[in-house]
Amino acid sequence: MRTELEAVRRELEKVIAGKSDVIGKVLTAVIADGHILLDDVPGVGKTSLAVALGKALDLCCRRIQFTPDVLPSDIVGFSLYDKDSGTFLYRPGVVSGANLLLGDEINRTSSKTQSALLEAMEEKQVTVDGNTYPMEKPFLVIATQNRVGMAGTQALPYAQMDRFMVCLTVGYPDHDAQMDMLRARQSGDPLENVQTVMSRETLLAMQRDARRVTVKDAIVDYITRLCVASRAHPMLDVGVSPRGTLHVQRMSQARAYAEGRDYVTGADVQAVFRDVCAHRVVLSRKARAEGIDPAQALDALLRDTANPDRGEKA
Repeated sequence: MRTELEAVRRELEKVIAGKSDVIGKVLTAVIADGHILLDDVPGVGKTSLAVALGKALDLCCRRIQFTPDVLPSDIVGFSLYDKDSGTFLYRPGVVSGANLLLGDEINRTSSKTQSALLEAMEEKQVTVDGNTYPMEKPFLVIATQNRVGMAGTQALPYAQMDRFMVCLTVGYPDHDAQMDMLRARQSGDPLENVQTVMSRETLLAMQRDARRVTVKDAIVDYITRLCVASRAHPMLDVGVSPRGTLHVQRMSQARAYAEGRDYVTGADVQAVFRDVCAHRVVLSRKARAEGIDPAQALDALLRDTANPDRGEKA
């Protein structure tokens, strides 16, 4: 399985040079069967990364450009009356049949439209006019949003932010990676060279195997102590939700699986904790006044909480 993951990584690196860390986190979230929010400035390759992932994994990829005029029915579908049969027929939305839904600039559509994704993201189904339609498996959402050009944007509802397993940034490429990008695009689009190297069935098997990775009670206790402490931390008004706690465990299992282990360590928890939790917490007024960001608050939690690997604080 690790050989196949490395093959996927190589395909993604054809498109996103010098970002092996981000690519690794994306693949870990995919193995954990989680949704991904890519939050960064324009032009750093967020959309290209998502498209390349769909090609490399042979996923049915659907894409929607979120704009103010996108309606919930565009997402989940709608019922249309058919006068010949005298019945209402279901007309699927963009999520129907999709294994990977790419939502570009999700913060540029209305809160009502954003919320249309909630059921699909959490329960892998959509309900229209009382009828429920299951999603294809696997079903992953990769949404992008830009940090600049905030005119015309709508902040994601907290309930939706909480459904994204991780929130990642791609970041600017360094000098060498930028040169590699320019060279690669002199004669064509690297996306055209991305090959399918893993089947959907293999991905589903990996997701099942990752869920079987052992999480001992000491690690369960560690995750719980971290997340419970976040709810009473002076830097935070809102801590990590129970769903976030579950996502920390699933990401830790996926990380251990990707590294070829059948058990989770405290180091796995520490490695995924910020990416899973930073977008779920709300800073206190005092923390904001002192210029503290969510990652710094979570780092403080990690320092103050004993790691079961060593029986001491990180």
